[in-house]
Amino acid sequence: MAVGGLGPSGGKEFEAKITPIVIISCIMAATGGLMFGYDVGVSGGVTSMDPFLKKFFPVVYRRKQGGVQDNNYCKYNNQGLQWFTSSLYLAALVASLFASHTTRQLGRKVTMLIAGVFFICGVILNAAAVNLLMLILGRLSLGCGVGFANQAVPLFLSEIAPTRIRGALNILFQLNVTIGILFANLVNYGTAKIEGGWGWRLSLGLAGFPAALLTIGAIFVLDTPNSLIERGKLEEGKRVLRKIRGVENVEPEFEELLEASRIAKAVKRPFRNLAMRKNRPQLIIAVAMQIFQQFTGINAIMFYAPVLFNSLGFGGDASLYSAVITGAVNVVSTVVSIYFVDKLGRRKLLLEAGVQMFLAQFIIGIVLGMKLSDNSNNLGSGLSILVVVMICTFVSSFAWSWGPLGWLIPSETFPLETRSAGQSVTVVVNMLFTFIIGQSFLSMLCTFKFGIFLFFSAWVLVMSLFAFFLIPETKNVPIEEMTEEVWKKHWFWKRYMVDNEGKEMDDMFDKNGVARV
Repeated sequence: MAVGGLGPSGGKEFEAKITPIVIISCIMAATGGLMFGYDVGVSGGVTSMDPFLKKFFPVVYRRKQGGVQDNNYCKYNNQGLQWFTSSLYLAALVASLFASHTTRQLGRKVTMLIAGVFFICGVILNAAAVNLLMLILGRLSLGCGVGFANQAVPLFLSEIAPTRIRGALNILFQLNVTIGILFANLVNYGTAKIEGGWGWRLSLGLAGFPAALLTIGAIFVLDTPNSLIERGKLEEGKRVLRKIRGVENVEPEFEELLEASRIAKAVKRPFRNLAMRKNRPQLIIAVAMQIFQQFTGINAIMFYAPVLFNSLGFGGDASLYSAVITGAVNVVSTVVSIYFVDKLGRRKLLLEAGVQMFLAQFIIGIVLGMKLSDNSNNLGSGLSILVVVMICTFVSSFAWSWGPLGWLIPSETFPLETRSAGQSVTVVVNMLFTFIIGQSFLSMLCTFKFGIFLFFSAWVLVMSLFAFFLIPETKNVPIEEMTEEVWKKHWFWKRYMVDNEGKEMDDMFDKNGVARV
């Protein structure tokens, strides 16, 4: 079915069909999220396995067995163990800086292929690791893959999707992240039972499956018309546009892409251009969403779910089983987001989830504060179940809101001339704060104890207020219409679009319309 005319938000909606090639390309590209999710989920499981700890982190192993101390909140507090988890995200941060250039100069397709190669190298190093250095080098290679994939995939999905289902297709990336986490939790649950102490190698090695999917997918997918036009391949761009839209009349959309490309090419320094007044709303929201996303505490739970449940008094099998439950909730709730994101809109999901996350974390903190001391596991079965239910409640609300929308909103709001640079900043900030949380959570848990959940709940309150006042609705608005239909109509951000826009354009271009260097 083809559509045209005005979208529900008043923006232009170009004629397009939902073609099989778009669906298949988006599914293949989104396997980058599958790899990312597997890396997130697998680390927490293997770091709770005794053979892995005994080989690489003997101090933590002795502490876990009660040979050093038996503090529920501090069993796993070890900088080396945290470095194993968080080094991936430090590498992703650095790789994102290079990925912006490759995404712009070589295209989204090539950048995804580079990510796949890094992923495969990292999997081989980790699965074959015989010492801590080899293990860390493998995580660093995986991190480079994450940096390139997180730069290219959200842009690819936003640019190839028809406007009216852009949100749903973009969230395929986040859905694959959650499936990857669940897959990792299931694998960890099975490999932990393998005799001989080599189960952790299988857990790390099975990451090769999503790595291969991404690499093969990157070979066969089409690059986006936006990227082809941006690199001067106009005829190929128009041909691909016809192919993915499933209609012959693509001239209106093609002309708009040409105009956006002309403006983009006039900008010689896109990172500097990000700081211009007219681009500050997108930049501020993108950066703030990444910081808030991490300070919900979600990755603290996802990285260390088995470790966290073990610290709260669950047995080894019970902690892995509970992690599987939260992983399954994560997947189902992300599917909910795919269904509702283009129906209810972005803001409603963000605000509803804020209330749910705040209450869940607050209740967890109160229960643990009242019932769990440093050296005794006295939660009881009833309260243990309540803690798992509240963690699942928290995970579900995050999965249909700040998880996918933290990537969707930045990827669809930056104009083409700053889109690659803006996505790079988004990924860098996300990886920086993911690294900070990953490197500090076990120490924070040891220091704050139950208060860590109250700490995160306070951040949820702050970010919900930010969403209420400053994040505009972007559903059903074509990417190239964001300035006119969103920013110039927002009660606060419109001042950045109107007041100094003319002056800024004069400063940016000379009298002949050529960009100043």
